[in-house]
Amino acid sequence: MHGKSLVRWTIFGSLLACAAGATQDGKQAVLIASIRGDNLYKTYCASCHGDDAKGSGPMAAWLKVPPPDLTRIAARNGGTFPLERVDRIIAGEEALPSGHGTRAMPLWGPVFSQVTRDQDLGRVRIDNLARYLRDIQRR
Repeated sequence: MHGKSLVRWTIFGSLLACAAGATQDGKQAVLIASIRGDNLYKTYCASCHGDDAKGSGPMAAWLKVPPPDLTRIAARNGGTFPLERVDRIIAGEEALPSGHGTRAMPLWGPVFSQVTRDQDLGRVRIDNLARYLRDIQRR
C-alpha cells in the first residue's frame, strides 16, 4: 500500500509541477510553438480547468480553490466579457482574491514571453488565449 501511495504522490507532484509552469527539475515550462488560443488553453489550462473549461480538469480535485468555469466569465461580469481584464489576469498583472496568481494557479505571462527567434510573442499569446476564452462563453 505504501508503494502505491508513493507512486500516486510522485505522479501528482509531476502533474502539479507541469501545471505550475515548471518541470520536475525546477526549470521553466517548455513553451509550445503555437500561438493559437485553443492550443495554449489545452497545454497550459486544461489540466485544472478541464478540456471543456468548466473547472473539471484532472488536477481540480487536488486544489484548495476549485478552478472556476471559464465558460461563464461573461455571465459573472453582467453579460460582457472583460477581455482586457482577462489579459491582465493571465499575464499576472492583476491579482484575484484567490486562485490565479497564487501558488495554486500559476501566472503564464513569463512562460508566454519566452523569446524565440528573436521575438517575444508573450502579449500575442496572452491575447489569443483571452480571445479563445471569450469565444467559448456560454450564450
